[in-house]
Amino acid sequence: MAERQDDQRRGGPRRPQRSRTAPSQRARQGDPARLTAFTVLRRVADGAYANLELPQELRRRRLDGRDAAFATELTYGTLRMQGLYDAIIAVAADRPVDRLDGNVLDVLRLGAHQILGMRVPTHAAVDESVALARQATGAGASGLVNAVMRRVSERSLEEWRATVVPAEPTTARLAVDSSHPEWVVKALRQALLGHGAATAETVDAELERLLHAHNAPAPVALVARPGLADVEELLGADGLETAPGDHSPFAVLLVGGDPGSLSAVRDGRAAVQDEGSQLIALALAGVEVTAPTGRRERWLDLCAGPGGKAGLLAALAREAGADLVANEVSEHRSDLVRATLRPAIDAAAAAGVDVEVRTGDGREVGVDEPGGYDRVLVDAPCTGLGALRRRPEARWRRQPGDLATLGPLQRDLLTSGLDALAPGGVLAYATCSPHLSETTFVVRDVTKRRDDVELLDTPAAVRSVARSTLPGLGDGPSAQMWPHLHGTDGMFLTLLRKKA
Repeated sequence: MAERQDDQRRGGPRRPQRSRTAPSQRARQGDPARLTAFTVLRRVADGAYANLELPQELRRRRLDGRDAAFATELTYGTLRMQGLYDAIIAVAADRPVDRLDGNVLDVLRLGAHQILGMRVPTHAAVDESVALARQATGAGASGLVNAVMRRVSERSLEEWRATVVPAEPTTARLAVDSSHPEWVVKALRQALLGHGAATAETVDAELERLLHAHNAPAPVALVARPGLADVEELLGADGLETAPGDHSPFAVLLVGGDPGSLSAVRDGRAAVQDEGSQLIALALAGVEVTAPTGRRERWLDLCAGPGGKAGLLAALAREAGADLVANEVSEHRSDLVRATLRPAIDAAAAAGVDVEVRTGDGREVGVDEPGGYDRVLVDAPCTGLGALRRRPEARWRRQPGDLATLGPLQRDLLTSGLDALAPGGVLAYATCSPHLSETTFVVRDVTKRRDDVELLDTPAAVRSVARSTLPGLGDGPSAQMWPHLHGTDGMFLTLLRKKA
C-alpha cells in the first residue's frame, strides 16, 4: 500500500492504461490525502472557506510534506477548475451535474483533476476515486464513479476542451475554458475597460490573461510590521526559501516552506499579507494631512476585520506617534482583530500612543464622531472578485444579486468615513474587487452629493510608497491593481481629502 501511494505521488504518463481491477475488488477507503481534499470540498459546499478548513484538516489527519502538498493541490486545483470539470463530467456521465448527488459529484471532480490536471496515473486516480466513493456514499455509487472516471480518462484535457468549450460568444468560451461563471467574466471585462487597463482592441487578450492568472496559485507574501520586525529577519530565516517583495518595502515572498514556522509570524510581529493590501495601508499612511496643532493624529480603520491592514496601520501609526482605532461590527471579528494587533497594542502603549479595538457599526461612526479622525481606511465588504487566486470558491459562491446588497452598504460606509474625517484629513476607500459597481461607481455616487471632498492622485500616492514603478494602475484618480499585471490581488483604492 505504501509503495502504491508513493507511486501515485510521483505521477506518471498522461494517459496510461485503464484500471484492470474490478470495482468490487478495490480498496474500500480513500487514502488520507484524498479524503482530506474531499472533506474540505464538502465543507466548502456547506459554506466554509477552503483557506480556513484545509490547514485544520491537514493537522487533524497529521499530513505533512508530500502528502500535504498533494492534498493542497488537489483541493485548490479542483475548486479552481470546477466549472470546466463539471462540463466534462456532464458529458462523461451523460446527465447534468445538478442531477448527481453532491458527494458523488465532489468525488468525480477530484478524480477529474487527478487525471486531467495532475500527474497521477489513470489507474490510481480511478481506483482511489472508487474507494473514496465507497467510503463517502456507500457501495451503490462506486459503479457510476468507475464508469465516469474511465470515460474522463479516454481523452486528454485538450481533447475535452475541444469538446465542451463553445466557440462563441467570447465570454462563454472564456468562462468554460478558464472555469469562471460567465457573469464574472463579463464583469471583469468591463472592469478592465473601466479602469483603463485595456482598450477595445486589447481587452479580450487582457481578459484571458487575467482569468488564467486566477487559476495559478498566489505567491505567499509576508509583511514585516515596522517597529516589530524587519525584512532582514524574515529573509534570514533558517530552512525557508525567501526573496524580497516586488512592490512593498516591508514585504518578503515565501518561495517555499511554512510561514507558521517563523517566530515573527507566530508572535504577530509579521504576518501573511498580499502586497496589494500592504500598499493600501502604506499609501494612506504616506499622504500628507493637516492635523490641528497641539494634538496627535487620530487614525481609524472603519472595517478592520480580520485585521491584516489594521495590523500594518497600527505599526505605522505607532511610528508616526498617532493613535489608531480599529472598528469591527461583530464581537467575534473584533476578537480576531484584537489578537492580530496584540503586539502592536503593547508596543504602542510603551511608546505612549493608543491602539484601540472597538465593536460597532461602521455606518454610525460618522454620526457619533464627526470630524474625529485625520486618516480613515474604509476597506469595504465586497464580492472578493480580486482574490480568486486565494479563494477559488468565491467565484462559484458569489452571485450577481450580491451587488444589490453590498452596494448600499459600501456607500453608507464611505459616507460615514467621510463624515468622521477631519478637515485636511485623508480617507482611503478600498475593495478587494475590481467590479465597477463596487469601486468607481460607489465613489462617484457618494462624492457627487458632497462639496467637501476632493479626489487625490491615487496612482501617484501608491507609487510614492512602493519599491517598483507599478505600471498599469490606471490614469487616476483611482488605482486598480491586477493579478496578471502586478502579481497582487485585484485591489482597488481611491484616496479622498476632506477640504479644509
